[in-house]
Amino acid sequence: MAEKPWQGRFDQPTNKLVEDYSASIHFDSRLYRYDIEGSIAHCRMLAECKIISHDEASLIVGHLGEIQREIERGKLPMETFQEDIHMAIEQRLIQRVGEVGGKLHTARSRNDQICLDMRLYMRDVLCQTRALLLDLQKVLVALAEQNLDVIMPGYTHLQHAQPVLLAHHLMAYYEMFERDDERFADCFNRTNVFPLGSAALAGTTFPIDREWTAKYLGFPKISANSMDTVSDRDYLMEFAAAAAILMTHVSRIAEELIIWSTSEFAFIEISDSFCTGSSIMPQKKNPDVPELMRGKSARVIGNLMSLLTLTKALPLSYNRDLQEDKEPVFNSADTVLSTVRLLAKLLPEIRFNRRRMAEAANEGFSLATDLADYLVRKGVPFRKAHHAVGQVVHFCIQNGKKLQDCTLEELRNFHKAFDSDVFSFLDLATAVDQRTSAGGTASSCVRKAVRSAQLALQTKQESLDEKFARNNEKQPVT
Repeated sequence: MAEKPWQGRFDQPTNKLVEDYSASIHFDSRLYRYDIEGSIAHCRMLAECKIISHDEASLIVGHLGEIQREIERGKLPMETFQEDIHMAIEQRLIQRVGEVGGKLHTARSRNDQICLDMRLYMRDVLCQTRALLLDLQKVLVALAEQNLDVIMPGYTHLQHAQPVLLAHHLMAYYEMFERDDERFADCFNRTNVFPLGSAALAGTTFPIDREWTAKYLGFPKISANSMDTVSDRDYLMEFAAAAAILMTHVSRIAEELIIWSTSEFAFIEISDSFCTGSSIMPQKKNPDVPELMRGKSARVIGNLMSLLTLTKALPLSYNRDLQEDKEPVFNSADTVLSTVRLLAKLLPEIRFNRRRMAEAANEGFSLATDLADYLVRKGVPFRKAHHAVGQVVHFCIQNGKKLQDCTLEELRNFHKAFDSDVFSFLDLATAVDQRTSAGGTASSCVRKAVRSAQLALQTKQESLDEKFARNNEKQPVT
């Protein structure tokens, strides 16, 4: 068992229970590549600043690459006594190259080292999340374009409200995910700040060049205050908040897929490959994937609460409490990446029951507002028109009629402004296409929205490709 790098101050070994309790290597080992990447950059900077020799730097860098390959081949055990991935790598380096390996940690602390590792990790997570959101948005826009002529009931309070295009409904989720993407893009800008060089909390006495290392690692700016730097977890909380909002949006579309797939709605059929059966009821086809997506939103929301509570009232600067930031972040990242990836695969495999949707759109007096608007066009004040149509609806309910079944004479019993041209307003397609206000459900509006989205997604794809290129085309983080 290697001696701990901070052991000089102590005359007793660490209690085994303390080692087990305080170790983070079982979850932060996933950061190995980022830790090595940051260490290589730091080492090269030390040589550039003549703090260590170039020969020493070359020796250290070469063996760091070998250690990365050892980890990836499973040849480097991760043991509790090593505490964390940073110490595991440093101890292995010293084993390989001797005392010169101990020079790597010159002018840095584990405090700013872990900040760098997490920011490197989060840059990858944010880029991958945005790329997967882009794929999901493309799927939604493609489905909207394929279903521009499909009419369905729009709902408020889960009651029939007004007819809308299925494409319009799908594009509502495109807009939600667009705002999610904007939040992740904003989070990337605040994540993409270089922390190394802040050391434990006060900076370092060595003549380092933070700008050199930041440029080497692709960071556009360096942090401004060393105390803030080592204790800042804002960017992680911001990611957790954006992830929680995203998963809330996912839970909404998942809920609708679940409802729509019931026999009571029968709007859709989800592919067998995304469903499961029952252990006792042979007829069952359960929408387990959307249900899990709906359920997994709870853990991501919980992770946000964990991070907020963790940092509440925490004094400056670094405290060991902050070790607890990683598992919620890792869990949220894993959950978001896997969920968005799966949702983008599930949606194209859904079959929409167009006829049933149109039938449902005709139910529930969904054209009542159009009937009221008809009277308004005849000069009737809206409130009076609303009241008259409400009476018509009441009459229809009592007599088992739909609005379209009413005769002109029956309608005129409730208001004399009704005339023979009223029946052209009691048509689903007409009702939909009359809603031409910007952002409305008219076919012309939705076609324009789809085309605009397609152009925006193309531009975003190009931008993300550039960002990935600048981020050195790193391997997946999960």
